[in-house]
Amino acid sequence: MAVQEVLILALTQMRSGICVAGFTREPDPVTGLRWVRPVRDFDTVLPGDMTDADDQPFHCCDVIALNLVTPRPCPPHVEDWRADFARPRPRLLRRLEGDRRASFFAEHLDRAPEDVLVHQARSLCLVQPERVWAEFTLDADSGKYEARMGFTLPGVPDHPRAASSRGVAVTDLRWRDLGRTWLGEGERRLALGHDALFAQLGCQSLYLVIGLGRLWQGEHWLLVVGVHTTPDY
Repeated sequence: MAVQEVLILALTQMRSGICVAGFTREPDPVTGLRWVRPVRDFDTVLPGDMTDADDQPFHCCDVIALNLVTPRPCPPHVEDWRADFARPRPRLLRRLEGDRRASFFAEHLDRAPEDVLVHQARSLCLVQPERVWAEFTLDADSGKYEARMGFTLPGVPDHPRAASSRGVAVTDLRWRDLGRTWLGEGERRLALGHDALFAQLGCQSLYLVIGLGRLWQGEHWLLVVGVHTTPDY
C-alpha cells in the first residue's frame, strides 16, 4: 500500500506498548472508509513509533502520512497492516476539527456493527450509542485505575457486557487521562449516567470506536478504544 493518509481514531494503552487504529482514504461499503491497525513485525507499537521526525507525538483526529507495507490479517483483527515507522517517519498532514469533525463522525457510522459485537468477523467499528454511561475508579490500596463504559446501540441487539452494570473497559489514552482529572484529589469512584455524562462533557454528540482485544483467557474481549465528541471535549 506504501505511504497512505491515516486518520487516527484510536490511540490506546496496551500492557507493553500502544495500539493505533484509523481510517485510510480507501472507501468501504460497510464502514465508509477502510480501517487499518498499524502493527510492527515484532512486539507491540511503542509510543515513540507514533511521533514525527521532531519527536512530537500524534493524537486522535490527526491525519498522518504513514508507510503501510503489507496486510497482516489475523482474524478477527483483519484490519492489521505491517507498518514501517522509520522509513519514512510518519508526519502530520492536518487535523480533523471544527465543522468538518462534526459532519465526519455523523457520516461515517458503521452500517453493520454486529459484525464486531456479535459475529466477531472484524474488530473495529465507529458507532453512536443510543444510551451511554461512564465510570472511573481508583483503588486506594493497590493504586489500580479503571475506566469503563456501558452502552446500547440503536437497532443492534444489546451486547451482554456492554449493556451490563459493569460495562466494558475503555483503553483510550485521552479518555483515561480525563477520568483521572475528574476523579480529583481523594475521590475513588465517579459514575455518570447518560445525561450527567453529556452535561459533564458539554457535548452535543458522542461517538465510540469499538474494538476487539487480542486473545486473552480464550476470548477477544470487547473494548472502547476511542471516545469522540462534538464539540471535542
